[in-house]
Amino acid sequence: MIQNKHLIIAVDFDGTIAEDKYPKIGEPMLFAFETMKKLQEQGHRLILWTVRNGKSLDQAVAFCKKNGVEFYAINKNYPEEILDDKTSRKIAADIFIDDRNVGGFIGWGKIYQRFFTDELVEKKKSKGLFSFLKK
Repeated sequence: MIQNKHLIIAVDFDGTIAEDKYPKIGEPMLFAFETMKKLQEQGHRLILWTVRNGKSLDQAVAFCKKNGVEFYAINKNYPEEILDDKTSRKIAADIFIDDRNVGGFIGWGKIYQRFFTDELVEKKKSKGLFSFLKK
């Protein structure tokens, strides 16, 4: 399980939050928004980190907002950062969630498990192993 300190997490859009249909917006990836919301509830800061810009970036941001996720920053380390020719666009994040990772995208279900394993174990314990038989 990933430690519970508050992290800065950079998240790619195409192929990670939504199916890669660039420049169009694909369908949401399974569990993407549920996991990102849970990360935000835990105090983690999410940065949208994407090659999109201009109108296609605005569409991606609106898509995420419509699905209940607003980012701490977009293609910046913090909202007030001013990018110019002397500023690197590299994001200083603790974790990067991207479909271009070595080994590929592990999926939002596994990401959720890596962050919230203890919580899942506690839920199983409180419900009991065979709680589904009680219904």
